[in-house]
Amino acid sequence: MRENIICSALHISNEKEYVHQPKNIKQGYVVCGRRHHNCFTTLFMIDSNVDKNIVTQGFLTNEDRFVSRKEAFQIARCSMQIKNL
Repeated sequence: MRENIICSALHISNEKEYVHQPKNIKQGYVVCGRRHHNCFTTLFMIDSNVDKNIVTQGFLTNEDRFVSRKEAFQIARCSMQIKNL
C-alpha cells in the first residue's frame, strides 16, 4: 500500500511528551482537521495563548506520520492525490 495524505495537521512543539501521537512525534502534540484553518480553530479552543512560533503546518499520512508541507506535496504527487500538475 502506498503512503498517502489523509488530512491537514499542526504540530505544536512544546517539548512535553504526550501519548497517542503520530509515530514520528516524540514531543509536542498534533491537532488535525479537514483544512489548516480547521486545525487552527481547534488549537485556539485548546490553548488561546499558544506561541505561534512553536506551531508547524503539515499533514498526517495513512502510515501515522506527521509530514511537512514540502514532503506532503511529494507524497500526494506520487500517490496521484494531486490531479492537476
